[in-house]
Amino acid sequence: MHVISRLLLACVAWALLSGVPVRAEPTLDAVKKRGQLICGVNGELPGFSFINAVKEWEGLDVDLCRAVAAAVLGDATKVKFVPLKPAERFTTLRSGGVDMLASNSTMTLQRETDGLEFAVPNYYDGQGFVVPKKLGMKNLTDLRSGKVCVLKATTHQANMNAWFGARRLLVTPVEFDSQDEMYDAFLASRCIGVTQDSTALASSLVRRGKTADYMMLPEIISKEPLGPYVRRGDEAWLDVVRWTQYAMLQAEELGIARGTVSHFLQSDDPKVRRILGDIPRTSSSPEDRMRSNDPAVQRLLGVTPGNGKALGLDEAWAYWIITQVGNYGESYEQNLGSRSPLKFARGLNALWTQGGLMYPLPLR
Repeated sequence: MHVISRLLLACVAWALLSGVPVRAEPTLDAVKKRGQLICGVNGELPGFSFINAVKEWEGLDVDLCRAVAAAVLGDATKVKFVPLKPAERFTTLRSGGVDMLASNSTMTLQRETDGLEFAVPNYYDGQGFVVPKKLGMKNLTDLRSGKVCVLKATTHQANMNAWFGARRLLVTPVEFDSQDEMYDAFLASRCIGVTQDSTALASSLVRRGKTADYMMLPEIISKEPLGPYVRRGDEAWLDVVRWTQYAMLQAEELGIARGTVSHFLQSDDPKVRRILGDIPRTSSSPEDRMRSNDPAVQRLLGVTPGNGKALGLDEAWAYWIITQVGNYGESYEQNLGSRSPLKFARGLNALWTQGGLMYPLPLR
């Protein structure tokens, strides 16, 4: 036994000295034990993650973090949000400083081969450019030889260099650590353009009340699938984060919303009561009562057990997501769409049945 102990200690010491990471406690177990999810966010981006006027966190990424907390802990409020600059977000995740990263981060090959794993897209975007209207620019080529404000440690500078380089044109990037610093510099005319994901550009101008003085150029130069990251090798946690997003999409596709979920559980079936507890009774339409017998509905809400056990969660995990956070469409409209100051159309982020790219994988 002493020999085995010495061998184990030697292996751990070798791993530490050689830089090979020693496997930590699985994140799902750690979050359950702690009773709180620690979620890394941007913190400066209205529509995605931002502290509003009443000092509350809001945004699409914020809702995803809350949905994960609801799934794992049964309580969407048990989240600690950690604002992270782009240059520090991935390092913080790798080191275990946060449990997941929901910071409007693009999926790329090299990020996925550097100790991280992209879970699932929760927003599709593309990189754009904003310039002052008074300059009279019509196209992106009008920016040549000019200075463009850009965030460090993002995909944006490489995309910009590639686009202009392919056309044998040059621009001068002016780099910033934080989003607020970048927009302050741009509005102070330190750059003739600013580049970021197009949604981020628009929301930042809306936040600052500058939409009348600035315009977005017509070219979108990249594909930016945005979504949460987790640490590579933590497969159980990856599954929870990934299927949380799919559950929100599935709920929207099935027409199950935060205020109507109980309509689909109008049953005296002891199995429903045992799994989901005492669901308040509300009026429901004949269509809702019929749809409550849909196997897809029953699987999503935990009436048909199995998905919760497969994820290491309570069978009511998706029910808690929907009742406490809502479906994906509700989150989108509240943070980016018709019920937000931004008023962005769904576009690529509509369900696949409505011409978009959002496609929930089968929850079975």
